[in-house]
Order: sequence, then C-alpha cells, then structure tokens
Amino acid sequence: MSAIRVEAQLSQIGEHTLVHLPKEASAGLPSRGVTMVEGTLNGAPIKTVLEPDGKKSHWLNVDKGMLKAAGAQVGDRVTLEVESCKDWIEPEVPADLKAALEATPDAYATWLDTTPMARWDWVRWMRATKSAATRAKRIANACDMLSGGKRRVCCFDRAQCTEPAVSKSGVLLDDAIL
Repeated sequence: MSAIRVEAQLSQIGEHTLVHLPKEASAGLPSRGVTMVEGTLNGAPIKTVLEPDGKKSHWLNVDKGMLKAAGAQVGDRVTLEVESCKDWIEPEVPADLKAALEATPDAYATWLDTTPMARWDWVRWMRATKSAATRAKRIANACDMLSGGKRRVCCFDRAQCTEPAVSKSGVLLDDAIL
C-alpha cells in the first residue's frame, strides 16, 4: 500500500479533536474497520489507529500530545500522511475490563494469547455502548467467551464507529467545529 496524504481541517465533536478522511483516501486502506497506521501529522511522527466512521471512511482521533507535536489546534488545516502497518500497538484497556479479566484467569490467559488487533476489537466492543448495564453485560460475556477459548468477539461490525461520544448508531456525527 502506498502512503495516503490528506490535507484537512481539524474539527471537533464534543471533546474529541479529529481529522476525517475523505472516502477516496480511506479506499486505499486495507480495511473498512479499525486500521493501524504510522506516518506524520504536520510532519510530527505518529503511530495510531484510524477509526471507522460507519460511512466507509475513517477518522483520526487527535489527542493533546499529537496537537502539540503538530503545532495545531481545532480549525487549523493539517497534513496527515500515513500508511498501514502490521505492527499493532496495544490498546488502552479500560479499568473495568482489565479488572474483570484479571479476576478470571482463563479469560485473562486467552486475552494475553490473542493478537493486539483482536484486543483492539474487544476494547472497541466494550466502548461501543453508552449504557452501563450493557457494558457490564458485555464485560461478563467477554470473560465467558475468552474463558471458553474464543479469541475474537463475535457479531461485531468492525466498520462501525464505536466511540459513543462522536457517533450515533455506529455512524460518526457530522464534523462540527465548536
């Protein structure tokens, strides 16, 4: 895959700053789902995931460290140059999921034996709900599935946007500069 170069305006949805890739740029990625990439944002090196937007494209969550390194702020036009990479970084595991896994040795053993890409899917599945009850049920189900040796979450649409703060029904909200 060749590098993807996008010039876009940094936008904000809620507390999230993001770069939304055009569909044409996302078409060059290997998946409609979450994709690990490395490259630069305004020349500053990055290695992170591009999240699916639920509309056959992707978006980059630009954290405060990336903003500072890129010398940019919401509303600025930035240059994103990335290419897909196979070396996945570990996802940040939410405290409630981590505690449940550590309390379930068989589940935790399977978790540790999966790939970082599979762990990203489990974390994204947990993150994809606003409901505390649904999240608790998913964590219990994840522990059961992992305890049984299941390495990937089932019935999960990897092309949905799983960040409730920026999506509705798995689709990224329209970018709005706030």
